Order: sequence, then C-alpha cells, then structure tokens
Amino acid sequence: MKIAFVLFDGLTFLDFAGFYDVINRLNFFEQTKGTTWETCAMTDQVTDESGLTLKVDRVKPDLAEYDLVFIPGGMGTRKLRYDEAFIGWLKQAEGVPLKVSVCTGSLLLGAAGFLSGKKATTHPYTYDLLQPYVAEVIQSRIVRDGNVITAGGVATSIDLGIYVVGLLAGEEAAANVKLQIDYPYEMQGAIEYE
Repeated sequence: MKIAFVLFDGLTFLDFAGFYDVINRLNFFEQTKGTTWETCAMTDQVTDESGLTLKVDRVKPDLAEYDLVFIPGGMGTRKLRYDEAFIGWLKQAEGVPLKVSVCTGSLLLGAAGFLSGKKATTHPYTYDLLQPYVAEVIQSRIVRDGNVITAGGVATSIDLGIYVVGLLAGEEAAANVKLQIDYPYEMQGAIEYE
C-alpha cells in the first residue's frame, strides 16, 4: 500500500500528525507490512497555521499512483478549495481506492468532486461549509461512505488513524496500536454507509 499525505500552507499540524503517527504503524503488522508513504504538496515545503514549516517528500506527484490519499484540515482549506491549480492536482486522485480527510480537509475532497452524492462530516464549526459538496452532512466523528472516509475536528485525527488501521489490518492491530500510543479512549461516532 502506498499512502500520500497531501499537505498545504495553513494546515492544522495535529490533523496531519495525529493520523500520520498512527497510520505509519501499519508496517508492524503482517497484513500491511511494506506500506510506504510520502508527504506531497504543490511546493517543496509548507507552513502550518502556527508557523511550523515542514519539508515535503514530493512536489505535485501524480496522485493516481497512490492507494490512499489523506488530506488534513486547517484554515488554509477555506481559500484552497477555490484554487484551481490545487483542486486540479487533487482530482488526479479520482481512481484512488481510499480517500481520507480529517477536519476541514473534507472541504477539499468536496471541491474536487469526491463527496458528490455522499454523506460526510467535518469539524463541527464548519458543517455549513461542507453542505454544498455532499448529499448529507452527518454530525458524527467518523463517516465512511464507500471509499471515502471523513472525520470531525482536530483530535479526531488519532481516532481516524486507529479506525483506518482497523479497516486495513484488522481490529486486533487497531487495539495493538492503541496500546503502543497509550491511547485509553474508546472510539465514538463511527458511521458506515456503503
């Protein structure tokens, strides 16, 4: 499995880091050993909302090369959803088997057309911004509709990572990851539609 973490200026770092720290543990399990990942962006580095700068692995790779594309949220999504170059690049992921977002990353999935006719969620403060892109906004922490998984606000990124580990490597692997990261919380509000 090959994962692309799509980053951009104005992202919320915890949106990215919470999911990243959990999902890179897929290599600990036999069924998902050999998983690779790359950070990808339109430029060779991005700066988060608080000024933290991250160097990325690849600039504008063909997103069709990946098996899973992950998009974090952040204040940068508000303008970026109208950025034709960025959304055009994101549309390369149309055939990617699994598209995943946390927080307002769902606005970018929506702007690329990936949420059309689907149920999805986002940060509770921005349900209204998501509405034009979806069949229905679901006020829950994690929503899976077919091959698209969206998640709520910032800290949900950790739950989302555990959910995706469970999906790809099994519930025992997900429970193992929770022990590794000393995560005592039970996931709430994961809803699946097919």
